[in-house]
Amino acid sequence: MTHTDPIADMLTRIRNATLAKHAQVIVPHSGIKVNIAQILKKEGYIEDFQVKGRENNQKDIVITLKYRIIGRREKVSVIEGLERFSKPGRRIYSGVEDIPVVIGGLGVCVVSTSRGLMTGRECREKNTGGEVLLKVW
Repeated sequence: MTHTDPIADMLTRIRNATLAKHAQVIVPHSGIKVNIAQILKKEGYIEDFQVKGRENNQKDIVITLKYRIIGRREKVSVIEGLERFSKPGRRIYSGVEDIPVVIGGLGVCVVSTSRGLMTGRECREKNTGGEVLLKVW
């Protein structure tokens, strides 16, 4: 029996698509992935995302990646790194005082709390801890 980590799969797909300079990446749908995509959009790491249905009643999330132009038309991804923090085999929970600050505040960590997914900054503002899912910079 194989155990998969759908969030890690999503991050790997995004990472591979940015390295290959693709405009979009398709990720299988789940509620938590939609929430992660909303945070990535709100924080400016992706251009946009849409949930699209397939003919067999399954859905996909189509994520439009964001690039900046450097020099003469060289595309560089806004996302420099994605890292899964808490994993199914090793869950990492943090109180509000222990939530990591990513690259001195330049990056974002996504935390699953009892109030839903939030960034580390929002957790500190609302004085809430939770499971640190991933870091983006």
